Amino acid sequence: MDLLFLTAGWLNQLSLNYDLKILFAPADPLVISVSIVTVFVFFSWLVSVLVHNYSQVDRLWSLMPPIYVAVFARDAWRDLLSREPADGSSHWRLLVLSVLTALWGTRLTFNFARKGGYNWKDEDYRWPVLRSILHPVAFQLFNVVFIATFQHVLLLLITLPAYACYRAPPTAFGLLDCVAAGLFVMLWLGETLADQQQWRFQNAKHALYKAKARLTGDYARGFLTKGLFRYSRHPNFFCEISIWWSVYLFSVSATGEWLNWSVVGPVLLLLLFQGSTTFTERISAKKYPEYVVYCKTVSRLIPW
Repeated sequence: MDLLFLTAGWLNQLSLNYDLKILFAPADPLVISVSIVTVFVFFSWLVSVLVHNYSQVDRLWSLMPPIYVAVFARDAWRDLLSREPADGSSHWRLLVLSVLTALWGTRLTFNFARKGGYNWKDEDYRWPVLRSILHPVAFQLFNVVFIATFQHVLLLLITLPAYACYRAPPTAFGLLDCVAAGLFVMLWLGETLADQQQWRFQNAKHALYKAKARLTGDYARGFLTKGLFRYSRHPNFFCEISIWWSVYLFSVSATGEWLNWSVVGPVLLLLLFQGSTTFTERISAKKYPEYVVYCKTVSRLIPW
């Protein structure tokens, strides 16, 4: 009983000296997101080591960014669902970002799933190649630093423009927001079309291989050069990179600064794709003799 009275007295004194609403206020959404990153970095590393499959981050790639944006937009969704007055029309910026990134994640998850990406035995074809090049210890260090940690951190960094919107003073949803949303949708459609063209080509190619049919054109070459791939060797990569630059434009509208701190995410994503595309094309050039000619005649990323 003495302990009960002492506890009650302490809580009463605490309530007199502090505003309990502030003391127990929800954590900043960035703190929550960093906590989520930390958990999934460890999870991805541990599972990769246990099952000897290093595509765990790939399976989460399309899922994590919409979660982070939803965390940053939590107040906007709370006000919308509770019908409370929003803190300025800037809430619409976060709501739109949340819907757009959910749309992006849904499509990318579908595309990854239909290719068998969620099959536990499936692994990015680049990792076995890299394992054959690196010493086992070096590859495990690469797994910890790059595959498990850097990639997860990057998935948070590319969503930080949404956090910049959350932190910025309330401003109206304006013309630049409309432009950013329009660009996002156009690029999303472009990436959808590129993935669909590649999906149809790969299915038809493997069906011809299986039937031992005579191969002509792109099927003989082994890679797609028609459709969007006539103008860019990686139109899906171009759209993916550009989508996150359109997300960055929302932070420009919110902060009024064309160059703000949240640009680090899109910049690092661009650098990542430059490096991964180089590695991918080296593999393709060894596998397909005519790929070198294709590289000389078609733009790497930017369609033209």
